[in-house]
Amino acid sequence: MQLEIVISGFGGQGALFAGQLLAYAGMDNDKHVTWIPSYGPEMRGGTANCTVVVSDDPIGSPLVRQPAAVIALNLPSVDKYEGLVKPGGLLIYNSSLVERPVYRSDLRVIAVPANDISQEETSAVTGDAGDPRLANVVMLGALVQATDVLPLEAIEAALAAHLPQRHMRWLEPNRIALRRGAALATPETA
Repeated sequence: MQLEIVISGFGGQGALFAGQLLAYAGMDNDKHVTWIPSYGPEMRGGTANCTVVVSDDPIGSPLVRQPAAVIALNLPSVDKYEGLVKPGGLLIYNSSLVERPVYRSDLRVIAVPANDISQEETSAVTGDAGDPRLANVVMLGALVQATDVLPLEAIEAALAAHLPQRHMRWLEPNRIALRRGAALATPETA
């Protein structure tokens, strides 16, 4: 098994963190992994994406031209990567921010209202209207469920092991967000 994934969004949406989390979970489960980040010069609001390859065997090249799966956190990411996903591949997009339909009919497509779910979960922690900081993990949950690249429990363990200490109050909300995303990638949608 080898899966090539691109995770893309605006800077600040956590695309790179989601990719790192997937890579850590793969390493922690004795998989071969690569993680290559790419981001614009802006700290927040610019583009950010990463390519993750998870494999049972050594990885010949970390460069991916036609990913098998894409997580698109915003419209520019759907616009950029929809045409690059290999036929029969998976496109998971953030339907909270992307209102246009996916044009390709040869893809598995999962629309995830990631920002909406994140705002619900973060409001429980902050006591206010919430924010979209967990949208990346919601999307990662959908990917893991739809692809079986790793068990969901492996991502949860990686969260506990690799979440920075200063963010540990977000561990349980991240776990809930991960599971809510996974629930949206049922066999009917995937």
